[in-house]
Amino acid sequence: MKVVIIDDELKARNLLRVLLEENCPQITEIHEACDLPSGVAKINKESPDIVFLDIEMPGYSGIQILDFFTPDQITFQIIFTTAYSEYAIKAFELNAIDYLLKPLRDEQLEVAVNKAITQIDKSRVSERLEELKNTLHVNNIRKIGLPVSNGVLFVALEEIIMMEADRMYTRVFTRSSGELLVSKPLKFFVQHLEQMVEFYKPHRSYLINLKHIKQYVNQDGGYIIMDNEKSVNISKDKKDEFFEVMNH
Repeated sequence: MKVVIIDDELKARNLLRVLLEENCPQITEIHEACDLPSGVAKINKESPDIVFLDIEMPGYSGIQILDFFTPDQITFQIIFTTAYSEYAIKAFELNAIDYLLKPLRDEQLEVAVNKAITQIDKSRVSERLEELKNTLHVNNIRKIGLPVSNGVLFVALEEIIMMEADRMYTRVFTRSSGELLVSKPLKFFVQHLEQMVEFYKPHRSYLINLKHIKQYVNQDGGYIIMDNEKSVNISKDKKDEFFEVMNH
């Protein structure tokens, strides 16, 4: 059997390849792609039985695979790989779409592959994908609720420039709403956002949106300047990782 892995993270692709080789002997060919358009080209060339698809990638969401194929062309099974929230996982389950939660585990993978094999040629994957797309409201779930003094403010993730710890509170700096003092510790937001590709924790006191980095200053031990002109420290042990993330 053939599979195609579509994931923008090289480490994630390598891990999945190793887990497949070690746990799924029925899979004899593994092909890889680093984004959705090149993944589509690989699918057209190789005609895989199963596609492992990261749902959150720069440029295209994995769910947009529907934009590249007609319903009749999706003859392969899809297993999404995701670090998404509990809400999104419910959407997968509601629409009978298989998924693997990152970090991946071998027993989880084996079950998903065996299930996919039994479903090949038995179900219209495109119909379930369309329903998943409707359930997810892809653009709308890219928001987070921030508890503020007079209620909950829902902010689009791309609006968030950075977050800064303030004891048991967090200062959230946004493009449109300015600075917000939120009654949650930074740890809460790290747990919910750090798995999303645009968010990164360079220091114990900060969580930043990589899309809003303005400059890296190689002075005073090195620090980051964000789009709102705020300076952010980088821990000594995070510098190499930071540059690796930025150059990925």
